[in-house]
Amino acid sequence: MERPPLLAVIIGTGFGSGFWPWGPGTAGAFLATILWLAMAVTFSPTTLFFITFALIVLFTAFGTWAANELEPFWGEDPKRVVIDEMIGMWMPLLAVPVQNGWYIVASFVLFRFFDIMKPLGIRTLDRRHGGFWVMADDLLAGVYSLIIILFTQWAI
Repeated sequence: MERPPLLAVIIGTGFGSGFWPWGPGTAGAFLATILWLAMAVTFSPTTLFFITFALIVLFTAFGTWAANELEPFWGEDPKRVVIDEMIGMWMPLLAVPVQNGWYIVASFVLFRFFDIMKPLGIRTLDRRHGGFWVMADDLLAGVYSLIIILFTQWAI
C-alpha cells in the first residue's frame, strides 16, 4: 500500500499534533497557541503581529496543499489534518496583548467553540469538498473569534 507524502503528513497533522487520540483539533489549536506564546517572548508585539499574519497566509496555502494530498489516503476532511485548526487559532491571537493571559484563554475557548459548534455559515463551508474548504471553515471560526476579541477590547 502506498504511503502519503511525508511533507504533507508533517504539515497537515500540525507537526504531528493531529495524531493525538483525544481531540486532535484541540491538540492542533493548543500547539498553535504554544508556538504563538514562544514567538511572543521572542519578538516585539508589532513583529509578532506580522509573523502571525504571515503564518496564517503561508500555512493556509501549505495546508490546502497538504489536505489535498492526504484526502486520497485518509478520506475527506480527515480528523488528523489539524493545520486548519492552527491557522484558525492564530486569527484571534492577532489582536491579543501578550501580557494578558485572559485574552489568550478566551481566544482558545472562542475558537474551539466556533470550530466545534460551526454556527453562522461555518457548517456550510465545512460541507464543501477539497483542501481549501478544509481550511476555510476554520478560518471563518477564527475570524468570528477575532471579532469577539476585538469587540471585547473595545468595550472594556
